[in-house]
Amino acid sequence: MFDNKTIERLGYYVYALIDPITNLPFYIGKGVGNRVFNHKYDAENLEDISTLKLDTIREINSKGFEVKHIIIRHGLKETEAFEVEASLIDFGNYIGLGLSNIVEGHHVGYKGLMTTDEIIRLHNAAPLHELQHPVIIININRKYKRGESVEHIYHATKQAWVIGEHRRNTVKYALSEYTGIIIEVFEIHEWYNFITEDKRSNRWGFHGKVASDEVRNLYINKSIAHTKKKGAANPIKYRLD
Repeated sequence: MFDNKTIERLGYYVYALIDPITNLPFYIGKGVGNRVFNHKYDAENLEDISTLKLDTIREINSKGFEVKHIIIRHGLKETEAFEVEASLIDFGNYIGLGLSNIVEGHHVGYKGLMTTDEIIRLHNAAPLHELQHPVIIININRKYKRGESVEHIYHATKQAWVIGEHRRNTVKYALSEYTGIIIEVFEIHEWYNFITEDKRSNRWGFHGKVASDEVRNLYINKSIAHTKKKGAANPIKYRLD
């Protein structure tokens, strides 16, 4: 534990919990005081609570090891700690560390990790004013992370959605929307009923492929941010208004 003099000088800091067996981080956090040590206390004393973070600490302890506590940056303002923490979580997830953080970092949606193409797209996206085909616009914010491949975009877009029979019979293309920007366009070949626990559901998915350049170029990297209504929860749109 830190003494009072150390706590006073630390200010806000960003830390990592390290698995001593692999020497890899499994959790990134920010805090003040003795926050970095609280997770060890919780793992040892709150036996009825199970999370990936706490269970990882318990597994390490069961093997006779102790979690390593690393202070990455200290003497920070709170806003600076937010940014450092978010950057590390973003990058750790991107390279596949499998961090046990439940909540992503601060501003991860708008300022988080992006490819260079995504940076260009974000700051140069022209507004989309017209749909020239029967389309379904699907928001994939919850299922996709910046920097992932077209294959990841496809899997985040293709299922499983509540879509009526009329729409399934009429829409020809699916526009993948992420944080207000169309990041991919798929031609829909067929719809299939999404099965859960061997039971049919009212949710559907589609099989398809990336649309032809002729169609794709009409929509890709265009912004629909101007059409989004604050508080709207439905991830699906068929129109721009």
